[in-house]
Amino acid sequence: MLAVAFPAAAFGTNCYVLAPGPGEECLVVDPGIGVEDTLATVLSEHRLRPAAVLLTHGHLDHVYSVTPVCGGDTAAYIHTDDRYRMADPLGSVDPAMLAMLEAQFGRAATWSEPEHLVDLADRQHLELAGLSLEVLHAPGHTEGSVMFTLDVVPAGLPDEEGLDRTVVSGDVLFAGSIGRTDLAGGDDVAMRASLRDVVLPLPDSTLVLTGHGPATTMRRERATNPYLQGLGA
Repeated sequence: MLAVAFPAAAFGTNCYVLAPGPGEECLVVDPGIGVEDTLATVLSEHRLRPAAVLLTHGHLDHVYSVTPVCGGDTAAYIHTDDRYRMADPLGSVDPAMLAMLEAQFGRAATWSEPEHLVDLADRQHLELAGLSLEVLHAPGHTEGSVMFTLDVVPAGLPDEEGLDRTVVSGDVLFAGSIGRTDLAGGDDVAMRASLRDVVLPLPDSTLVLTGHGPATTMRRERATNPYLQGLGA
């Protein structure tokens, strides 16, 4: 699998491009603020064609560029419990934050909902762009937060850890941390249940591509992440 990661222009949100290989269709995951130019460069360099956009949840910093990225008949996929956020993700953002974005990018933030939205469900299997994925619903950061798992890892990884699968974790799990639960729609009890019932059962051989910050592995997080300690499996 070809996997390219790069941060958005604000909030350090990771955008991922996943494909079976160069010259193929691809999936774009979480196209955040100001990613269009970098994404266009990545697509051109690897001769990729977006087949779909996958969204781990509906927060502005993960979905802001979804409509220009989608275009045409390309659909955006989001869990049904977060679909309502796609109507107006700007509406839940503090005005001071919007002013900061305007100052940074020189224009007011605008939003239009993607023309083609597809609802996701827990344990749903997707066959897109030549890749097989499973959707894992993991609420807590938002009501409809999901992770995407693939039974493959990016080409070129060192093999000393024996990694054989990948999870794109969004803001559920970070290296050494987890997503916050104090925003609208967040739920600490739901997050703890998701960590116990959805995250902890992932094999140690899982590469974790996080929504912010560096990639990690389940072996590392199980051993060192304080938010996973004492939860049981």
